[in-house]
Amino acid sequence: MVVREPNAWRAAKPRLTGLARAARPRLARLARAARPVPAGAARSAALRIARLAAAAGTRPAGGPRTWQFTAGAATAGLALAAAVVTAAGPWDSSGQRTAERDRAAALEAAGGADHGVASGTSADGPVPAPSAPPVLASLARPQGGAPRLAGVLDPLLRDPALGDRPAAVVVDLTDGHRLYGRNADAALTPASTTKIVTAAAALSALGPDHRFTTRTALEPGTTRLVLVGGGDPTLTARADADGRASLRTLAERTAAALTRRGLHEVTLAYDTSLFAGDGMHPIGVNDNLARVTALAADEGRTDGSTSGPAPREADPAAAAARAFAGFLHDHGIRTGEPAGATATGRAQTLASVSSPPLSDVVERMLTESDNDIAETLARQTALATGERPDFAGGARAITRQLAQLGLPLKGASFHDGSGLDRSDRLTADLLTALLRTAADPARPGLRPVLTGLPVAGFTGTLADRYTGQAAAGIVHAKTGTLTGVNTLAGTVVDRDGRLLAFAFLAEGTTDPQAAQSALDRAATALAGCGCR
Repeated sequence: MVVREPNAWRAAKPRLTGLARAARPRLARLARAARPVPAGAARSAALRIARLAAAAGTRPAGGPRTWQFTAGAATAGLALAAAVVTAAGPWDSSGQRTAERDRAAALEAAGGADHGVASGTSADGPVPAPSAPPVLASLARPQGGAPRLAGVLDPLLRDPALGDRPAAVVVDLTDGHRLYGRNADAALTPASTTKIVTAAAALSALGPDHRFTTRTALEPGTTRLVLVGGGDPTLTARADADGRASLRTLAERTAAALTRRGLHEVTLAYDTSLFAGDGMHPIGVNDNLARVTALAADEGRTDGSTSGPAPREADPAAAAARAFAGFLHDHGIRTGEPAGATATGRAQTLASVSSPPLSDVVERMLTESDNDIAETLARQTALATGERPDFAGGARAITRQLAQLGLPLKGASFHDGSGLDRSDRLTADLLTALLRTAADPARPGLRPVLTGLPVAGFTGTLADRYTGQAAAGIVHAKTGTLTGVNTLAGTVVDRDGRLLAFAFLAEGTTDPQAAQSALDRAATALAGCGCR
């Protein structure tokens, strides 16, 4: 059977071929610029392609043959969407795709960091081009007369829900050009957008492949075994470690080493000397954060949760040591009640377990807005830079790392790593400059700052926001909320395929839900705007 092209297709074919040929150089440039696009962008493109294909499936006038052609196009579009998602790779345990991160690092001309996590993708696979659908759409419409960004954002940011003086900055990440500024240098309370800063400081000080090690050591000539905390915020005592360092695994390895020495009973101690201070955040006992210590399992949570507020152990280190003692007993090693102590320099390491690479830890912190990870990373940054590993030392270390990155620090003030301290101050200018630095092809080690951002309608703290909206999957942003404070900072691909960084900060808010919705509307407007 000979299948003939519909008349409409034959007529349009030369024009579409020419359009595709003309678009090719522009798409190539945009694909190169899209290398630092954060995780989820390829899925965003797939969703948009699927919507375009679904729209094409509406039966037009012209008879059965046109309908068959249109239905075929819709089917092909959906298949292409599925292929894009498949090529982009799997989603990891936090909901972020590791594939996009690996590809972004590997494709940089200057080389990239090996984050040590297999993504399941081939190095020869296609490069995701999340900007392609909006670019093709923009080529098909007149380019003149696009509204200026101020005309779009100014009315939205005048919403009374955002208080008297919200701050906002929008920057084109391709060329660094500022597209919009409103109170850009105003130093405001950032809430959890502080974690973007903590992530960049830790990555620049330690490197994306750094791991934190928890070990056991035996004091020579004794039966004294010391569990030495290494400041791993992801250490777990649960059966399903999910790629994290496990106290169960450490106990198994330690028991085997003790058995080889003929030891079946030991005195157990635990060492938290890596960090300084008592670890209590200025906010006091709070379900949002455990006491910060170099040894804790599952962030000291007592309710089995993995994220969000939860009741915590009063002494997370002692609780972790008791759990470890129980695991040793399961392997035939008896211990007494664990006690706090410091391992001597002569103690011999018996076994150890290490965290996932810092790149993964940073992504988890940003996606879930994990305060415990943030405060631990601030202390690890302090250790790496010679500062005292406590709240004040962590703040000094963060400031030093940002200065070395050449970021604008006027008005900035840090007092913790999580943003729970209301004394913290950041500017919208600093946040967007930091996002631009993380997107710099010359700094692939900072890419997790982008790939860890929650994806609108899909992951982390944005999983329940933007659902069913056009901006779902396109806005990637870190949220921030305290009483009277609402913030949002991240990236978005606009209607013309440009990757933009934005930061919105609002103080004096009285209705947190209304303020959150106002910020979401502003980010959605960026996604739908082709503004110059």
